Amino acid sequence: MTYVVTEVCIKCKYMDCVEVCPVDCFYAGENMLVIHPDECIDCGVCEPECPVEAIIPDTEPQAEKWVEINREYADVWPNITRKGEPPPDADDWKDVPNKFEEHFSPKPGTP
Repeated sequence: MTYVVTEVCIKCKYMDCVEVCPVDCFYAGENMLVIHPDECIDCGVCEPECPVEAIIPDTEPQAEKWVEINREYADVWPNITRKGEPPPDADDWKDVPNKFEEHFSPKPGTP
């Protein structure tokens, strides 16, 4: 089992989860984070740290799509090991549904 980041993170990117990860398996995109599913040790410490509940276990029904998206982008985005500043408008985006199609950026972020 692994944990994955879902579209809820898009444009929020709070990064509270990053510093608690014991294996540094988070990767930064321009407007969201992903977890490398092959590096995650399923400890679960990141899940409660996410203020918008964007992190879910891969056993959740909606997680199947996100495992592949997390894997794909973890292979090309830079590893992030420290919490950075969230976008200034993160709070405006935290309750917006269905962000992937219109707002996801495949560009790498800054670690």
